[in-house]
Amino acid sequence: MARLLQPSKLQQFTDPGQYSVAPEARLHQDDGMSLRPYEIAEARHRILNPFTEDKLDLLGEICHPSPGTRHLDLACGKGELLNRWSSRYGVHGTGVDLSEVFLTAARERANELNVTDRVQFIHSEAATYAQEKAEPSAYDIVSCIGATWIGNGLTGTLDLMRPLLRPGGLILVGEIFWNTTPPPEAATALGIANHPCLSLAATAERIERSGFELLDMILANPDSWDRYTASQWWTISDWLRDNPDDPEAPAMRDFLRQCRTSHLEYGRQYLGWGVFILRPAIPLLNP
Repeated sequence: MARLLQPSKLQQFTDPGQYSVAPEARLHQDDGMSLRPYEIAEARHRILNPFTEDKLDLLGEICHPSPGTRHLDLACGKGELLNRWSSRYGVHGTGVDLSEVFLTAARERANELNVTDRVQFIHSEAATYAQEKAEPSAYDIVSCIGATWIGNGLTGTLDLMRPLLRPGGLILVGEIFWNTTPPPEAATALGIANHPCLSLAATAERIERSGFELLDMILANPDSWDRYTASQWWTISDWLRDNPDDPEAPAMRDFLRQCRTSHLEYGRQYLGWGVFILRPAIPLLNP
């Protein structure tokens, strides 16, 4: 599974907010940019979204892929979704991500679950892979869980995913939304001022306007948000204690302080997140 937090370089950790959704192109590991701060924050996470183990298992029960199902997971993070489904359901698939650290973890998890013959993990920008390397109309499931920044938003990401799907296949997309109308400063504090975060109903309408039918959904709750977010605080705190003289330590301290504040003041109350299960809508014939 992918993740909400997408720092393109260390400077982002000195900006307000935890839920940054930077375009994938900004995540290149050149020009002084680095994924390392994010890799520090998520070091102890297996699921890189506000999903509990139970909710991830429920997603599998709802979709229930059959043996041999072909699955492409864009911005896969540590690959837990793909590995778990391969182990449990016999899925064959490909995960794509920019972080070599997370891809290493994904491959280790595949080995642990004895599914290395059924899954592969590729280092690439997800959008580039989808547009230039993935086989069209080849996958029974295409997922992008919590990383719609790869297509500059929900609509663009669905446009990337649609050509890759076989007839009758499923799209799984993770996206943030507002639980209730937030105060004006909330989007900036949470780092999503440039991301078109809508209400849950408006998100469903956007999905429909993009040519998809919403079949089902599984939503995070405050507890799963806490487990995803607060556990990062402990991880970063331990890293800071172990690396007090690291050049990145001051920025990591700022990030730790800011992500606590933004989650407690705004994120926990106003920000929702869920996985939406979709399939292309059948075009209506003119009467």
